[in-house]
Amino acid sequence: MVSSPATTRTRKLPDERRADILAEAASIALNEGLERITLRAVADRLGVRPGLISHYYPAAEDLVIAAFVLAVSEEREELFPDGGTPLERMAHLVSRMEGGAAAPLSRLWLNARHLCRFMPALDEALQAQEHLDRSRLVALIEDGVAAGEFATRDPFAACVRILVAIDGVGAYVNNVGSFEVDAFTRFVTDVAEWSLGIAPGSLRAEVEGLRPG
Repeated sequence: MVSSPATTRTRKLPDERRADILAEAASIALNEGLERITLRAVADRLGVRPGLISHYYPAAEDLVIAAFVLAVSEEREELFPDGGTPLERMAHLVSRMEGGAAAPLSRLWLNARHLCRFMPALDEALQAQEHLDRSRLVALIEDGVAAGEFATRDPFAACVRILVAIDGVGAYVNNVGSFEVDAFTRFVTDVAEWSLGIAPGSLRAEVEGLRPG
C-alpha cells in the first residue's frame, strides 16, 4: 500500500505574511470596526497562532492604526479614479458617497474619529489621511477649473465644504432604517454644485447617470 505524500505547509516570506495580516485587519476595520481588531481575531481568520501576529505587530494598537491607514488608502483610490472629465470624476465621488457603496468607509471614519480621542497615534494617522483626501479633492477641483467645468475661485474652500457635507451625511450611517428625503439623500450633490459654482442640476444629472437603472 502506497502512502500519500505528506502535505507541506508553505512558509510565506515576511513581506507576504505582513501583507496578509494587514489586509485581514483592514477587512475587520471596514466590516466590524477598529475595536474588533485583536491579535487573536486576525490569527483566527488566517488560521495561524496569535503569536505569529504579535511577531509582526507586537502592539495591537500599531496593527489597528496600520489597518485604518490601509483601508482608507484603498478606498481613496476607489473614490478618485484617473479617467474621465473633472465633472465625471466628481460625479463618481458623489455617487459613491451618496450611495450605499461607501457606507463601510463612512462607519470607519466615524469610528476612528471617536477612538482618536483616546489614541494620540491614531489621531496623528487620521490627520495625515485627511490631508491626503483634501489634496486629491483639491487637485480634482483645480482640474475642473482649468477645464472650464468648475467656476469656484477657491478650490480649497470648495473642497472643505464638500468633505464637510460628506462627513455630515456619514454621521447618520449607523442609524437604523432609511431617511429617503431628497434634501438628505442628495445633500452632497447640492453642496458640491454650489461650492463648485456650476449650474444647478448639472452634477445631479451626471450622478443620476451613474445610478443603476
